[in-house]
Amino acid sequence: MRLANLAGRAVVVTGDRAVDVEQASDGRFGSDPQALFDDWQAFAEWASAVPDAAAAASIAFEATRLGAPVPRPRQVFAIGLNYAEHAAEAGYPPDEMPVTFTKFPSSIVGPEAVVELPEGNVDWEVELVVVIGREAHRIDREHAWDHVAGLTIGQDLSERVTQLQGSAPQFSLGKSFPGFGPTGPWLVTPDEFADRDDLAISCTLSGEGMQASRTSMMLYDVPELLMRLSAVCPLLPGDIIFSGTPSGIGNRRTPPRFIRPDDVLVSEIEGIGTLTTHFTSAP
Repeated sequence: MRLANLAGRAVVVTGDRAVDVEQASDGRFGSDPQALFDDWQAFAEWASAVPDAAAAASIAFEATRLGAPVPRPRQVFAIGLNYAEHAAEAGYPPDEMPVTFTKFPSSIVGPEAVVELPEGNVDWEVELVVVIGREAHRIDREHAWDHVAGLTIGQDLSERVTQLQGSAPQFSLGKSFPGFGPTGPWLVTPDEFADRDDLAISCTLSGEGMQASRTSMMLYDVPELLMRLSAVCPLLPGDIIFSGTPSGIGNRRTPPRFIRPDDVLVSEIEGIGTLTTHFTSAP
């Protein structure tokens, strides 16, 4: 199943068409995409067998009308240095515990967003984003995927001056400017992937290839991340986890390359699709 946010309404995507969840379910499930995670199991069971009549009544849609598939997460976790080659380019040895921070929820936007660049050096990071469908607290690896509603694409945009200033880095602030959390284009449930633990992941900036890897190269895979995070705090339905980025970011290039006005960032993950973000200068 592919669940999307179409102009603020929850839809199930079939090809290039969309089925309105509230209308197709006769009001059993509402139009708010975020609210669906509160009863995810029931919704997923219904959506896996969307009535033929509902599919026949689906509508074509424009990608520009898509919003963030999880528009108002209560918790946003973000993982740093989760690919060995990225840890190496950043000058950090792999650690025993994932580097964990947050992107504040107000930074979350959907596909085709236009992001105003603040002062400083804005960098890109393509990431697999995990969406929680069932509360997870102190879970083991073997049952971790049972708590996942689906996967989507994320771009962990980072203003490096703010992030690295001072004696103690300000990761969360430097990564939470307005629009710094693009996600989308939709959520894809785990059953849709041939191998949910090994997906090609890449991004281009204005047509130039910047990052390319596979999620199987993560130091801490999805079950390991959920196990470690949930050992500390409960993961709630509708929470999202930015799972880390491969090598190829801008501030580790020679010379450094940062996002400029009119740049276009396109991120792609196998089995999900593409996520495009446009950039402009601040007024």
